[in-house]
Amino acid sequence: MKMTEIRELNTDEIHQKVADLKESLFNLRFQHEIGQIENLKRMGETKKDIARLKTTLNDKTNPINRD
Repeated sequence: MKMTEIRELNTDEIHQKVADLKESLFNLRFQHEIGQIENLKRMGETKKDIARLKTTLNDKTNPINRD
Protein backbone atom coordinates (compact mmCIF):
# COMPACT_ATOMS: atom_id res chain seq x y z
CA MET A 1 0.00 0.00 0.00
CA LYS A 2 1.35 3.40 -0.93
CA MET A 3 1.34 6.45 1.30
CA THR A 4 -0.73 8.43 -1.21
CA GLU A 5 -3.45 5.79 -0.98
CA ILE A 6 -3.28 5.75 2.81
CA ARG A 7 -3.49 9.53 3.16
CA GLU A 8 -6.75 9.54 1.20
CA LEU A 9 -8.44 7.23 3.74
CA ASN A 10 -10.42 8.55 6.70
CA THR A 11 -9.74 7.34 10.26
CA ASP A 12 -12.47 4.69 10.25
CA GLU A 13 -11.14 3.21 7.03
CA ILE A 14 -7.61 3.20 8.45
CA HIS A 15 -8.79 1.36 11.58
CA GLN A 16 -10.52 -1.22 9.39
CA LYS A 17 -7.43 -1.69 7.20
CA VAL A 18 -5.23 -2.17 10.29
CA ALA A 19 -7.61 -4.81 11.64
CA ASP A 20 -7.68 -6.59 8.28
CA LEU A 21 -3.90 -6.53 7.97
CA LYS A 22 -3.43 -7.81 11.54
CA GLU A 23 -5.70 -10.73 10.74
CA SER A 24 -3.76 -11.35 7.54
CA LEU A 25 -0.46 -11.23 9.44
CA PHE A 26 -1.80 -13.75 11.96
CA ASN A 27 -2.73 -16.09 9.10
CA LEU A 28 0.70 -15.63 7.49
CA ARG A 29 2.44 -16.45 10.77
CA PHE A 30 0.28 -19.53 11.15
CA GLN A 31 1.11 -20.64 7.61
CA HIS A 32 4.80 -20.05 8.31
CA GLU A 33 4.68 -22.23 11.42
CA ILE A 34 3.10 -25.15 9.60
CA GLY A 35 5.35 -24.71 6.56
CA GLN A 36 2.74 -23.71 3.99
CA ILE A 37 3.89 -20.17 3.24
CA GLU A 38 5.67 -19.70 -0.07
CA ASN A 39 6.51 -16.00 0.04
CA LEU A 40 8.02 -14.80 3.32
CA LYS A 41 8.27 -11.26 1.92
CA ARG A 42 4.52 -10.88 2.42
CA MET A 43 4.99 -10.97 6.20
CA GLY A 44 7.43 -8.07 6.10
CA GLU A 45 5.29 -6.11 3.66
CA THR A 46 2.23 -6.60 5.85
CA LYS A 47 4.11 -5.37 8.92
CA LYS A 48 5.30 -2.30 7.04
CA ASP A 49 1.78 -1.57 5.80
CA ILE A 50 0.47 -1.73 9.37
CA ALA A 51 3.21 0.66 10.50
CA ARG A 52 2.41 3.09 7.66
CA LEU A 53 -1.29 3.03 8.53
CA LYS A 54 -0.62 3.58 12.23
CA THR A 55 1.77 6.45 11.48
CA THR A 56 -0.77 8.15 9.24
CA LEU A 57 -3.51 7.60 11.82
CA ASN A 58 -1.30 9.16 14.49
CA ASP A 59 -0.61 12.15 12.24
CA LYS A 60 -4.33 12.64 11.59
CA THR A 61 -5.40 12.36 15.23
CA ASN A 62 -2.52 14.35 16.74
CA PRO A 63 -1.60 17.10 14.31
CA ILE A 64 1.51 19.07 15.17
CA ASN A 65 1.63 22.78 14.46
CA ARG A 66 4.54 23.19 12.10
CA ASP A 67 5.56 26.77 11.49
